[in-house]
Amino acid sequence: QVRLVESGGGLAQTGGSLRLSCAVSGRTFSDYVMGWFRQAPGKEREFVAGISKSGGITSYADSVKGRFTISRDNAKNTVYLQMISLKPEDTAVYYCAARPPTLTRVAVRSSEYESWGQGTQVTVSS
Repeated sequence: QVRLVESGGGLAQTGGSLRLSCAVSGRTFSDYVMGWFRQAPGKEREFVAGISKSGGITSYADSVKGRFTISRDNAKNTVYLQMISLKPEDTAVYYCAARPPTLTRVAVRSSEYESWGQGTQVTVSS
């Protein structure tokens, strides 16, 4: 079973930046398609970004394109989410997630990911 631990959340001002990290342990990290999701109070969990096993394919929600960058370091068993030009509407708990290791597509639905971290809070002040 794979374990995911997010870090790097916190408070930022509008226009600021943060970098989230998700450390993965328990299985071979490069076997997993990874994703970042977020959930704001009173809202459903939504897809933010996803990355293929090798890192060669990425996908982004329209709301974050051009501002967020997902990347991975398979040698460090870590996936990252670099966030710039932050907006108050980016405020949410951010989760990293892993797809089942047999699957290769970068999925956007949360139901297609089977392992989740505990989440890290990102708050953007106006």
